[in-house]
Amino acid sequence: MSERRNINRGYKKLEVWNDAIELYVLVCKHFSKLSFVHQKSAANAIDAAQSISRNIAEGYCRRSLKDYLNFLNYALGSCGELHSVCCASQKSQVILDTVFEEIDLVHYKTENKLLKLIESLQKKLKDGNWDDSFAK
Repeated sequence: MSERRNINRGYKKLEVWNDAIELYVLVCKHFSKLSFVHQKSAANAIDAAQSISRNIAEGYCRRSLKDYLNFLNYALGSCGELHSVCCASQKSQVILDTVFEEIDLVHYKTENKLLKLIESLQKKLKDGNWDDSFAK
């Protein structure tokens, strides 16, 4: 299948977006197996994981640097929410330590790339170095 590309889908080139998708897939793999009693926590973990990539994409597509940063901060908040669910699930033995470590490794990588992207864009905002036009 050929890849459809345009300027609005540029977020798909971002490592952090691809890592967030990888994180979502991993969270789905492990949390969707939980028993009925833990389905609310599983749904929260899956929603938080998916929210990371969704907010990166939505912010990117807004074209405004301030909007982009706002949505990246939402994504960062979702990172925190997901990590909290994973920590609580590990501590209560809902997920195994090995599952936690597997998820946390990808989570940490994603979270750090998101922090670096935010830092980079904050510098562009401060320097006034942002072009939000479609013209090249």
